[in-house]
Amino acid sequence: MADVKLSAEDADKIMHIALPVGQDMLMATDALESMGFKLTQGNGSYIMIQAESKAEADRIFNALSAGGRVEMAMADQPWGDYYGSFWDKFGTGWMVDYTYPKK
Repeated sequence: MADVKLSAEDADKIMHIALPVGQDMLMATDALESMGFKLTQGNGSYIMIQAESKAEADRIFNALSAGGRVEMAMADQPWGDYYGSFWDKFGTGWMVDYTYPKK
C-alpha cells in the first residue's frame, strides 16, 4: 500500500465521498495540490467504474486508458481497495475501483 503523508490543512479535506443514487454511486473527492492536482475548469469530474473482480478492473483500466494519461496506476490503496485513475485519449477522467470482499 502507498504511504500517504498529508499536511494538517489537507488532512481536513475529503478523500472520497459516496452518494448512492438508485443502483449507482455518485462519488467525489477533493483535488489536493499537495498530491499533484491542479484544478482547472473542466478537470473536476471523473467517471467511476466499480469492477466485479481485480482482473476485470485491470482489463477496464488498460482498455480505457490506452492512448491517455495514467494518473494513478492500478494498485492496492490505503483505504483497502484496488484502484487506479487516468484521463483517456479524449480528455475524460476515469476512476476504476475493485472492493475486496469483506472477511
